Amino acid sequence: MRANRRFAFAGLVVGTLAGAAAIPVAASQAGKGAAAMSEAAQASPELVGALSKELGPTPDQAAGAAGTLFGVAKSRLAPADFSQVSKAVPGMDLLLKAAPSAGGAIGTTGALSQLAGSAGSAGSLASAASAFSALGLKPDLVGKAIPVLTSFVGKSGGADVSKLLAGALK
Repeated sequence: MRANRRFAFAGLVVGTLAGAAAIPVAASQAGKGAAAMSEAAQASPELVGALSKELGPTPDQAAGAAGTLFGVAKSRLAPADFSQVSKAVPGMDLLLKAAPSAGGAIGTTGALSQLAGSAGSAGSLASAASAFSALGLKPDLVGKAIPVLTSFVGKSGGADVSKLLAGALK
């Protein structure tokens, strides 16, 4: 009986220490994310402005949302096809970095998106909805953001590139 209490106490101490160590890491990740979103918003102001106008988020949230959806497209397109999309969007690398990490989504939505992640395209869009939630945006804004992105890409990269992106985000 005494040994069980000792192990339980040791588990409590280790769990507490591990949790305390995770707090500064999470805080530093949040700081990095905010900086990345701000840089991305400045690198692609026309796209971020269009998303902000249409959806209502802050420029930093719009940059994170764009990065999230471009990340989905990147995962679904062949590298040569994504390269065409990337060339049409100033600051693409910064936008991709502005997207919340897959592990950043917490709660039921995050767990559901991870389960759906194995379901292919539906999983990718569920993951995008989870990332939008992590950004403080309503998940239903994913569907409203896609036409803004495809329109922007169409203006800067042409109709064929816009169709590539639209196909990847279905």
